[in-house]
Amino acid sequence: MLDLNLIRSNPEYVKEALKKREYDVDFTELLDWDARRRALLMENESLKAERNRMSKEIPVLKKQGKDATELLAKLKEMADRVKEMDEEQGALEEKIHRFVLALPNLPAEDVVAGGKENNQAVKVVGEKPVFDWAPKNHVDLCVDLGLIDYERGVKMGGNGFWLYTGVGARLEWALLNYFISEHLKDGYTFMLPPHLLTYDCGLTAGQFPKFEEDVYRLTEEGFRFLLPTAETALINLYRGEILSEDELPKKLFAYTPCYRREAGTYRASERGMIRGHQFNKVEMFGYTRPEDSDKMLKELIDKACRLVEGLGLHYRLSKLAAGDCSASMATTYDIELWIPSMNEYKECSSVSNARDYQARRGNIRFRRNETKKLEFVHTLNGSGLATSRLMPAIVEQFQQPDGSVVIPEVLRPWMDGMEKISPKR
Repeated sequence: MLDLNLIRSNPEYVKEALKKREYDVDFTELLDWDARRRALLMENESLKAERNRMSKEIPVLKKQGKDATELLAKLKEMADRVKEMDEEQGALEEKIHRFVLALPNLPAEDVVAGGKENNQAVKVVGEKPVFDWAPKNHVDLCVDLGLIDYERGVKMGGNGFWLYTGVGARLEWALLNYFISEHLKDGYTFMLPPHLLTYDCGLTAGQFPKFEEDVYRLTEEGFRFLLPTAETALINLYRGEILSEDELPKKLFAYTPCYRREAGTYRASERGMIRGHQFNKVEMFGYTRPEDSDKMLKELIDKACRLVEGLGLHYRLSKLAAGDCSASMATTYDIELWIPSMNEYKECSSVSNARDYQARRGNIRFRRNETKKLEFVHTLNGSGLATSRLMPAIVEQFQQPDGSVVIPEVLRPWMDGMEKISPKR
C-alpha cells in the first residue's frame, strides 16, 4: 500500500511514477475525499470538546436548582451532528482505503518504464548447448526415461497436472534437498507454513483484492485459499506486529507446493511442466530495515544465481521493466533458464524488493533502538528455486546422444551416487 501522505503532498510525482507501469490514475476524487475527511475530523473533534464542556454544566445547574432543558436539547442536537459526522467520516475512510489499496507499488527509480519488451538482460552465464544429433524435448525425454507420467497425472488432477514417478520423483526431491541444504548453510531459518491461508494473507501480500479469482479457494468456512507461493504465507508471519531493530534482518525460507488457478489456455509450446496448476518451490524471504533492503536484494539474487550455477545450467539474469513487475514489487530480477526445444528462456526464479508496500498493508513495523520511533519494515522475496522449469532445463541441456541424461553432480548425494538416467529398455 502506498503512503497516503506521499499522495497528498506530491500527487504528480506518484502519478508519473505509476505511469512507468503503464498505470494511469487520477487522484482528484481521492484528494477531495481526503480533504473532506480531514475537515470533518477537525469539526468533529471541536464539537465533541464543546459537548464535553457543556455536559459538565448540567450537574452545576441542577445543583443550583436551575432548568437544564435548553442545554439538554442543545446537547442532543450536538450528539446527532457528531453521529452524522462519524458516519460520513467512516464512509469516506472506507472509500479512501479501497482506492489506495488498489494502487500498485511505485517502481524503483532505476527501473525502466514500459512492459516486458523493455526487460534488460544484465548477465548471461554459460553457453547454450550445441547438439550434433537431433535432440529431444523435455516431454519426450521425461516419458522415455520414466520420470514423469503425464497421462495419469491428467487422469488424476486434470489438465495442468503431472505425476512424478520413480527416478523422476527422486530427482525432484534431490533438487528440493539441494536448495534446502544450501539455504541452511547460509544461516536462513527453515519454515513449513500452512498451505491454506485466510483472506487477510492475500490482502497483505498485495494479491487481493485484484487477483482473488486466480487462486483455488474454499468457501465453506469463510474465504480460505491454497497458497500460490510461500511468499503469501511468509509476509504474514509478523502481520500486525512490532519487531525490535535487533531482530532485523530476518532471513527465512520455506518449502511448499504452489497452487495456481491461472486463467486462459496454455500455449501449445508450453507442454509438460513449463506451466501447471501445482508445482514445488523453495521460497526465500527477508524482513529488513529500509536502509538494508537493497543489500538484501543483492544477496537473494546472488543466492538464486548460485543455485542455478551449481546445477551447471545455462541461464540469464534479467531486470524487469516496471510494467512487467508484479503490482506489489518496486524492483524484480528474473533468473531465466534456456529450454533448447522451445528456443527461449523460461523464468525459474523471481527476486523482488517490495520495500514498505506489503508492510503497510499488513502493519508490520519495527522500533528504532536510538529514537524509539516506529517504522515500516521492508520485505523481499525470491524463488530459491521453483522446480517445474528446472526439470525440463536439466533433461534438455544435459541429454546425451543415446537418450540418457547426466545428473548434475550436486544432486547425486541424494540419488545414491547415480550419475545418469538411461532410457528404459
